[in-house]
Amino acid sequence: MSAEPIYKRVLLKLSGESLAGDSALSISTKVLDQMTTDLEAVVQLGVEVGIVIGGGNIFRGLSAKAKNMNRVAADHMGMLATVINAVALGDAVKRRGIPVSVLTAIEMNKIAEPFTQRKALQHLADGKVVIFAGGTGNPFFTTDTAAALRAVEMGADVLLKGTRVDGIYSADPEKDATATFLPKLSYDEVLSQNLRIMDQTAFALCRENQLAVHVFNMEIRGNLLKVIQGSNIGSVVGGNNDK
Repeated sequence: MSAEPIYKRVLLKLSGESLAGDSALSISTKVLDQMTTDLEAVVQLGVEVGIVIGGGNIFRGLSAKAKNMNRVAADHMGMLATVINAVALGDAVKRRGIPVSVLTAIEMNKIAEPFTQRKALQHLADGKVVIFAGGTGNPFFTTDTAAALRAVEMGADVLLKGTRVDGIYSADPEKDATATFLPKLSYDEVLSQNLRIMDQTAFALCRENQLAVHVFNMEIRGNLLKVIQGSNIGSVVGGNNDK
């Protein structure tokens, strides 16, 4: 493992549930502290970081809570939940002394800047962490798809998917004790083995644009930095593995 970063620009995808941690609350200050500590170490290496965070800790369009609701209305509520999480994370990053901007796919100028590709690229070049909120701005698309889209738009070297498991397995390791860990995969192997690492639209975007996806356990302190420095942790799809 090199102390130098192997990536210059990354898109980090986090689930909304990750912000809650073990807390009964929607957002855990303990989790925010760990996340921003890890981010600070990465930013200090000069790596440009964009972040997409879900809203599942507050509301998810495709959930039991949304049963019998109009899908468009439910998805709009989910988008607003991502804005709440993005503002919370942005505030925690700012309190670390790290420059940060929150950009929203849906205009709400008194809360955050509206997203444009030009603005996002400028903020990244200025050394700011950029948090993308509001999904794609459209119903029927997940935050996985938003992450893939923003990663492609910002020219990221990799899409880092921070989860609560160590990487990709042949089955859900939380439900199947016989699940096999898969450290390196091509896009075709993911498809042939029907491994659901993200939704199909998001995966298609990554595959079409040859964007590598690195899945790792974000809950372990320091893992983000290790991934950035090239440590052999987690699972990587595409990139040099897509031969």
